[in-house]
Amino acid sequence: QFVRPFVKSNKNDAADAAAIWEASQRPGMRFVAVKSAHQQAMLALHRMRQQLVRIRVMQVNQLRGLLYEFGVVLPQGRRPSIQAAQAAIATLADQFPAMLIDSLRDQLSRLHLLDDQIQRIEQRILEWRRGDPACRRISEIPGVGPLTATAAVSVIGQAKTFRSGREFAAYLGLVPRQNSSGGKVRLGGISKRGDVYLRTLLIHGARSVISSS
Repeated sequence: QFVRPFVKSNKNDAADAAAIWEASQRPGMRFVAVKSAHQQAMLALHRMRQQLVRIRVMQVNQLRGLLYEFGVVLPQGRRPSIQAAQAAIATLADQFPAMLIDSLRDQLSRLHLLDDQIQRIEQRILEWRRGDPACRRISEIPGVGPLTATAAVSVIGQAKTFRSGREFAAYLGLVPRQNSSGGKVRLGGISKRGDVYLRTLLIHGARSVISSS
């Protein structure tokens, strides 16, 4: 978004390269900090965990919908739903078609496998957090757990890139969007720019602190 104003005429590779060079010469231009190999690897773990969690939610919701069509209502929550589904399948095995029972049991097995995979990734994240001084310091902030600490250190790269906490908040999209003109300041809702995953973790951490206080 900072390079786009410097693109001349039609957009092509040569024009993009010239625009990048032109933008990099500006004294007020902001640059992304270079991440280390360990930080990039930690981001990869977070992305893999995020995808597995999304798949697990989809599987549980589908299991709830399929059993609901046969009159079985599962409780809210992932673990209570899985436990209730196991009990319902065992109880109604003689009433449901065998092909459905076998498929539902396969789906439960996939959910247990997803739980194991997510748990192994979280264990690796926790071990890296214990060995990283920056993660340990950030973890002392109320509402910041292992996921938020490791994601923040990996996304930020180098904290010296930001001149203040407000600049970091703007980087995450946690500041109001401005539409000011003619000396009149108009502020809207948060801009929601930046890393959606890290912003979500920080917001959930803040909510947990507020609810526990």
